[in-house]
Amino acid sequence: MTHTLPTTDPAAPPRDAARLLRLVLRIDSVSTAVMGVVLIAAGGPLGSATGMPVAFSAGFGIYQIGGAAALALIAGYPAIPPGLARAAIAVNAVSAVGCVVTAFGDMVPLTGFGVAFMLIGALIVTVYAALEYAGLRRMTASA
Repeated sequence: MTHTLPTTDPAAPPRDAARLLRLVLRIDSVSTAVMGVVLIAAGGPLGSATGMPVAFSAGFGIYQIGGAAALALIAGYPAIPPGLARAAIAVNAVSAVGCVVTAFGDMVPLTGFGVAFMLIGALIVTVYAALEYAGLRRMTASA
């Protein structure tokens, strides 16, 4: 009895080098869109809990929905342009800094829950930026 090692099927579609990056961009897009809708739709109750004025919450929500659309577009490219991936990573990093500045900068009269809300947001977008960076590195290393 002879054992043979599996071979790569030449008819099989090539493995997507951007698989991790594409997955993280899609998850980031969906979660960002959901948060944007929540910020807009529940601005009043959320404002009572966090201290965010409704206008701030709505503006922040609109920003997030726009960002979610951009992330979905980038993830949908057949070949993700590295420059667009870098832009998504940079915007996430700037958003994380913006959340921390908003939490501690006294620009918005946040409650304790509001500060925690902003810091959790900063942590989440930092994780997305790190995972997107790892996906970009994996994608560009295989090219």
